[in-house]
Amino acid sequence: MNCPKLLVAALLAVLSTSAVAEPRTATIKDPDTKAWWAITEQLSSDAMEGRDIGSPGHDRAGRLVAERFKAAGWKPAGDNGTFFQTFAVHESRVDSVVVATLQEATADRYVSFLKEFGVRASDDLPERLEAPLRFAGYCRPEDLAGATGKVVACINTRRAGLTTGAERIRNATAAGALGLIQVDDPGFTIEPFRWPAAYARAITLADAPPPKTGGFVVMTMSVAAFARLAEGSGQDGAAVMAAGGAKQPLPTFDLPGKFSARFETSQRDYTATNVLAVLPGSDPTLAAEHVVLSAHLDGYGYGEPVDGDSLYNGALDDAAYVATLIRFAENHRSKPLKRSVLLAAFTGEEKGLLGAYWFTRNPTVPKASLVANINLDQLRPLFPLKLMTVLAIDDTSLGATVRTLAAAQGIRVQADPEPERSLLTRADHYPFLQIGVPATGFIFGYDPGTEAERRYREWYQVRYHRPQDDITQPMDFEAAGTFHRFFYKLAETVADAPQRPTWNPGSGFAPKP
Repeated sequence: MNCPKLLVAALLAVLSTSAVAEPRTATIKDPDTKAWWAITEQLSSDAMEGRDIGSPGHDRAGRLVAERFKAAGWKPAGDNGTFFQTFAVHESRVDSVVVATLQEATADRYVSFLKEFGVRASDDLPERLEAPLRFAGYCRPEDLAGATGKVVACINTRRAGLTTGAERIRNATAAGALGLIQVDDPGFTIEPFRWPAAYARAITLADAPPPKTGGFVVMTMSVAAFARLAEGSGQDGAAVMAAGGAKQPLPTFDLPGKFSARFETSQRDYTATNVLAVLPGSDPTLAAEHVVLSAHLDGYGYGEPVDGDSLYNGALDDAAYVATLIRFAENHRSKPLKRSVLLAAFTGEEKGLLGAYWFTRNPTVPKASLVANINLDQLRPLFPLKLMTVLAIDDTSLGATVRTLAAAQGIRVQADPEPERSLLTRADHYPFLQIGVPATGFIFGYDPGTEAERRYREWYQVRYHRPQDDITQPMDFEAAGTFHRFFYKLAETVADAPQRPTWNPGSGFAPKP
């Protein structure tokens, strides 16, 4: 862990929260933003250990959130009169891997687990895999001739018109391959692949089937590692990947020697918790309906070190927006809205939206009473808020409400300009859409080629799911305040509106008649 984080942890142990927060918050003029950042610093401090699902640090953070909700006068909305909704999960983990390519007349070529090579965890991962290697382009069915009994490598593209990850696995399995290595697509620059990976874990709800692949091994790899595997094949591995990144036709070819890997795995079962609070509505009729405001409490916890730091604090992803829920609760300490408002700090978002899925399948209020979800995630206040991407903006009447309120603040809005990133399906609003509840989420937008875009891209390259997403990172606190004013007004408007949000014609999420 790096020295600044050790210093923060030491200070937290001996000083009050306000004293620790003062050096950063001294320049924040807006009182609400100042209070918000102080809470963010608490939730993303080293004392919370990155808030990994099921960890002691997550439990500490959850208790802090529940205490703040209670102090603000909100009521428990969890299980059995508590602020916590508890559910069981199952974890499969790859603890270590030793990988080598065995080649005649050359030294073994190793690739480093987590630093340039990852493995999808499953309960039935074999202890050992040894097979010839073949490069199979995009892993389309026509690319997979000669794949039987081999480990195939394919480009791990996420772009429209090419194979998806699920299609590559399905095609390789159907072709008789024993495993699949998905190599980074260097052309996917809007959200580049980065190494190291924090760890190799798969977590599922305990009432769902555990992660299994029938013994088929699914892996990922950096371009540099693949280029080493391709040495002696007559092909330049990096050049092949560059061609794939340009969506050009790709060759298929055997790689020298064999792929050999030994896997050490473990499994465990434990419980996880959402933190839920409700402010009952003031209107005799509308109080029976609930507007859900959500953010995710969990982070990555400890993982593979980056620049010597192994603690993934998750300040903007998503401690800062759990702090926003707390500030909303405190701002409405004695100001109920017409509808009831349910605050949800979900867990397990980073492992597959687990807490949101559990809640939407097992709501602690009547399912029919859920009228809207406004989710806070994917928000990066790094530059002035002049343009905002609104997810599912054209699916429900929430989009029109957002447009009106944003325009009043001088904020332009847009639909997602980068659908290939699948941001709509990667955050906790998505389970609500799937059960027919109007939902939305937001992203700070930018115009192409601007300083705002540079800062946005830099964040994903350097800080996303990295230890560098901590309280020392660059921030635009005025932009954060602008967003909070928008969010507060949106939540209040939806909660007080005479009519609940409705579905727009043609939405693919609208419940079928």
